[in-house]
Amino acid sequence: MQFKPCRAGHTRTTPKAGIFVSMFDVLVYVYEHFWRGDNCPELPQLGRKLSAAGFDSDEIEQALDWLAGLSLAADACQADVETGKPHEPATGEALLLAPQANSVRVFTLQEQQHLGADGLGFLLFLESAGKLSPALREIMIDRAMAVEGNPIALDEFKIIALMVYWGFGVEPDALILDELCDDPERVPH
Repeated sequence: MQFKPCRAGHTRTTPKAGIFVSMFDVLVYVYEHFWRGDNCPELPQLGRKLSAAGFDSDEIEQALDWLAGLSLAADACQADVETGKPHEPATGEALLLAPQANSVRVFTLQEQQHLGADGLGFLLFLESAGKLSPALREIMIDRAMAVEGNPIALDEFKIIALMVYWGFGVEPDALILDELCDDPERVPH
């Protein structure tokens, strides 16, 4: 799988490799080298492996923080599945009902601005194709809101979607995987 570098402003040159990298490049590297989330080493060991691969410590730290958030979401979701009860937030706020298959998601203004029209459209595409459960949708939104950019680029949102599937051990079917890894410069045959 080949991903193109992230948009300008979200990349920088590392002195070691002399190539453009971002947190998203680190996430793609993790996806390509650890085919399933459960095959990925613990975060401290992963950080050492990424450093040995030549990634900058800032990008590694951002990626590890992002992956830690994904891990927390996966653990909370698994607990919900095992108990059949919604996850209680650590802040003690009132419990939120788990999203249902027939529920309608209303996006906040902040989510609309951050995800942008392309990101929201892609999210709705995955849902309408039956490839995104309400629970995974919420995790994708959470992980997208955890990154900088307003709005985030569609390529970045696709990497987030890919990593959420990866983190839950879900392998998207070939058509969805092709859409997630689509290169806009590719010529259709």
